[in-house]
Amino acid sequence: MDGNGRWAKKRHLPRVVGHQRGVEAVRKLVRAARAMGLEALTLYAFSTENWRRPEDEISALMGLLKRFILSDLEEFAADNVRLKIIGDYKALPVDIVELIEGAVARTASNTGSTLAVALNYGAQDEIARAARAAAAKGEITPETIAAELDTADLPPLDLLIRTSGEIRLSNFLLWQAAYAEMWFTEVLWPDFTPAHLEEALAAFADRERRYGGR
Repeated sequence: MDGNGRWAKKRHLPRVVGHQRGVEAVRKLVRAARAMGLEALTLYAFSTENWRRPEDEISALMGLLKRFILSDLEEFAADNVRLKIIGDYKALPVDIVELIEGAVARTASNTGSTLAVALNYGAQDEIARAARAAAAKGEITPETIAAELDTADLPPLDLLIRTSGEIRLSNFLLWQAAYAEMWFTEVLWPDFTPAHLEEALAAFADRERRYGGR
């Protein structure tokens, strides 16, 4: 979900305003994804590298995360959405960890769509953790590593979307993206709408997936 800062800069606004608009875009997209029947949606909210940002921006991001959980949890519960967190979220501030764990527990039995949020997430860290866990249990194979990934209980990744004109993965779902289709757009995240999601899904539907075959 890239481009919040650039969106704000283009309008001569503080970066936090871009993040606020980004949260509004998240709400619209989560609702649209449910309406479209998507089984799972994963959002890259805070990476392991984002700790390098200025402290005031990190604080603002954490505040937005808290407000998002507090304001949207009841809607998730009512709509049968399961909330899942991937990444080392326990390294976040204690009050946020408690909110996250309460929200995850509250929605754990929901059987509709899954909203996975990547918090303090980095794919290289995830793979390293999974490999250590697999090694502790015995043989290291692609299957045993995959079973230890944060996403082990999610369906295979079909489509990876990146906004704002950046054409790279930036340490997101590297293992899972091995055979995923990718869709890049110049649209900045705060301007990303359900119509853009529909466009990405339409492009995905037109592609032939061969998984290395002919």
